[in-house]
Amino acid sequence: MVAGPTDDPSAGPPDDAGRSTPVARPGGRGPQAGSVPSAPGDGPSPHREADEARSGREASTRSYGSGARILSLGIASTGLLTFLFFSVASHALGDDATGQERYGQIATMWAVLFTAMSVMYRPVEQLLSRSIATARARGDAHPSLREPLLIQTAFAVVLVVVALVARGPLEDELGSPELFWLLVGAGVAYAASYFARGFVAGHGWFGLYGGLVLFESLARILFPIAALIGITSGQVAVAVGILAAPLASLLLVPWAIRSTTRRMAEAGEADGVVPVGGASSPGDRTLRRGGAFAVSVALIQLGEQTLVNAGVLLTSDKAVAAVIFSALLVTRAPLQLFQAIQTTLLPHFAALVATGSAHEIAAAIRKAIVYIAAFAGSVAVGLLVLGGWIMPLLFAGQEPPVGGLAIVAVGMGAHLTAGTLNQAALARGHAPTAAAAWLVAGLAFVVWMLVGPFGDDALLRAEVGYAAATFLLCGMLAVVFRRPVTGDAHRG
Repeated sequence: MVAGPTDDPSAGPPDDAGRSTPVARPGGRGPQAGSVPSAPGDGPSPHREADEARSGREASTRSYGSGARILSLGIASTGLLTFLFFSVASHALGDDATGQERYGQIATMWAVLFTAMSVMYRPVEQLLSRSIATARARGDAHPSLREPLLIQTAFAVVLVVVALVARGPLEDELGSPELFWLLVGAGVAYAASYFARGFVAGHGWFGLYGGLVLFESLARILFPIAALIGITSGQVAVAVGILAAPLASLLLVPWAIRSTTRRMAEAGEADGVVPVGGASSPGDRTLRRGGAFAVSVALIQLGEQTLVNAGVLLTSDKAVAAVIFSALLVTRAPLQLFQAIQTTLLPHFAALVATGSAHEIAAAIRKAIVYIAAFAGSVAVGLLVLGGWIMPLLFAGQEPPVGGLAIVAVGMGAHLTAGTLNQAALARGHAPTAAAAWLVAGLAFVVWMLVGPFGDDALLRAEVGYAAATFLLCGMLAVVFRRPVTGDAHRG
C-alpha cells in the first residue's frame, strides 16, 4: 500500500499542501516521531494497532521486570539490615533479665508503630500508587496530589491524638516516657515517608524506592551498633534509631522527587506531571473514588499486622514476648522485603487491567508462587539444620526450638503467597472481599492465642497459630482471585 497522509491515528486533517496535521494523543502525548502516513481515506490498521498494543505491553513488562529486580536488590538488603538491627540491639542491651526486658519493650514499640503505620499510611501509599499507575497506563493526566496529601495529614493527626489519649497505657506497655515520644515522633515522620513511597512506586521509579528504604535501614542500624561498641549506651540510645530512620530518608525524598520530576518535565508533558494543586483531571476523580479502596486497604493492613504482631502484643511477659518477636523475625524480614515488592506488583497489575490484559496476572502469580515455595522451603530446611546455632548467636540469651521456627517459615510462605493474591485482588476490583479475608484470618489468630492449646507455651502457640492462620488466609484469597474483574477495576 502506498503511504498517505491519514493512516496514522494521531494525524489530523490535511493542511493546504495536503500534509496531515498531527494531533495530540491522550494525556498530552504528541505524535510519535518518525510515523509514516498512509493513503488518503485509509483508516488505522487493526493489525498494526494490535501489534503496537502488544509491543507496548511487552515494553512495559520489561520495564517492570527491570525495575522490580533493582528494587529487590535494595529491599533484600533492607530486610537483612532490619533483622540485624534487632540482633545487634539484643546484644547491646545484654542477655540478662533486664536486658531481655528492655529488648522486649523495643520490640513492642516496633510492633505498635508498624501496626499503626500499616493500617493508617499504607492505604494512601497503595491508593496513590494504583491511581498514578492507572492514569499513566491510560494516557490520562497525572492526578493531583492534594487529596491524598490531605488524607495522609489527617491520618497523622489522628495517630498523634490517639497516642496522646492512650499515653498512660502506652507508657506502661513500653516501660518509659522516652520510648513513648520516640513512638509518636516516628509515627509522624513515617506519614511523609509512606506518601513518598506511593508517589515513587506509581511512577515506576523502583530503583529510587529501593534506595530510600535501604537508606532508612542503614540509618537505623547505626544506633544499636554505636551502643554495642560503647559510643552510646542504654535502651533509648538504641530505640532512637527507629525515629532517625524515616527522618534521614526524608532528607533525600524532596531532592529525589524534584530531580526526577524536573527531568520528566523537560522531556515534555507526555509524562503527565502536574503541580500538587493542579487542575482536576480524570486521575483526580479516580482518587476521589478511592475512599472505599483506601478503607479496604486499611482493613487489610489491620488483618496483616494482627497476624504478625498479636503473638507479641497478647503476651504480658516482655521476656517471653521478646522470644516470640525474635522467632517471628523469620517472617518479618521476608515480609518487609515482599511488602516493597508488593508495591511494584500493584501498579503493574493495575496497568494490566487498565489496558485489557488482566489475564496476564495469572501467569505472574504462578511464577511468584514457585519462587515463594522454593524460598520458604529453603528457609525451613535451613532453620531445622542451623537454627539451634544461629538463633542464640544472633539473639543473646534466646534459644527457641528449631521445629517451631520451621513451622513459622512454612507459614511465611503461605503469607507471601496470600500477599501476591491480595495485590491481584486489589487490581481486579475486589478490595472489600480481600479485606474481609484478612480480617477473618487475623481474628482467628487472636482467638487461637487467647484460648488455643499448648498451655503456658505461648511461643509454640504463636508459631502454630500463625502458620494455620496464613494457610486459611491463602485459601480464602485464592477463592477471591477466581472471581472476574469488576467494573470498578476498569475505572481505576
